[in-house]
Amino acid sequence: MKKICIIGTSGKLGQYMVQHALDHGYEVVGVCREKSVSKLAAFKDRITIIPGATNNRDVIQQAVAGCDGVLTVLVPWGNQQYSTGTAQAVLDYAQPGARLIFSCGWHITRDGKDVFPPALQRDEKIARWITRIVPFIDLDDQVEACRRIFASDTRWTVVRGSDLEEGASQGLPVWSQHVGDAILASNMTRRVDYALFMVEALTNDALVQQAPAIVGCQTPSALAVKV
Repeated sequence: MKKICIIGTSGKLGQYMVQHALDHGYEVVGVCREKSVSKLAAFKDRITIIPGATNNRDVIQQAVAGCDGVLTVLVPWGNQQYSTGTAQAVLDYAQPGARLIFSCGWHITRDGKDVFPPALQRDEKIARWITRIVPFIDLDDQVEACRRIFASDTRWTVVRGSDLEEGASQGLPVWSQHVGDAILASNMTRRVDYALFMVEALTNDALVQQAPAIVGCQTPSALAVKV
C-alpha cells in the first residue's frame, strides 16, 4: 500500500491521521472544505490537497483515484445528508479492493448487541432534542451512512470512537466488538491514538468488515482486562 486518501483532513483527527500516514511512508491525498485548507499549512508541501465538500461526488471521485486505502471522517453536519453522501461516494468510487476505513462514535451499532452507557444515551437524547430546533448535526445521517457501509461488500472497517481527549500518545488503542464490554468501560481515548488506530487498520486484515469500538490502551478498564 503506497497511496492513500484522507477525507476530512482539516480537523484535529484528520491532521493526526495525516501525520501518522506520512510517518508510515504513505503518499497522501487530503480532502477538506476550501475554507479550511489553511489549517493544513504544515503539510502543504508533503501532501496533495483537494478542496471541496466531502459529500461532493466529483471531489471524492478525483481524490480516491489510484488510492490503495481511504480514511474517512464521517461528520454528521447539518441536514443535507453529509455523512451519507460522503460514505456513498467513497463506496462508489474507491478502486476495487481498496481498504476503506471510516470513523464514527460509539452510538453506531452494527448488530444491536451494544449496551450503551447511561451518559451516552443521555447525551444522544439531548443532541436530538437540540437539533430539532437548530439542525446543526444529524445523528440519523451517520447511522444511515454506516448502514450502507455495513451492507457493502467492500473491504471496509468502521472504527467507533469513545470520548476523546488531547494528550501525548499512549499507544495503539484496544478494541472490542460491542460497546458495553468490560475493556471499554473507561470510555476515553487520546485523539492522536484514535488516528493511529485508523491508519494501522489499513493493513490489519483482521478488521476487514468489522466495527471495532476502541478505548485507550492505558485506561483503567483496558489495563484491568489485560491483567
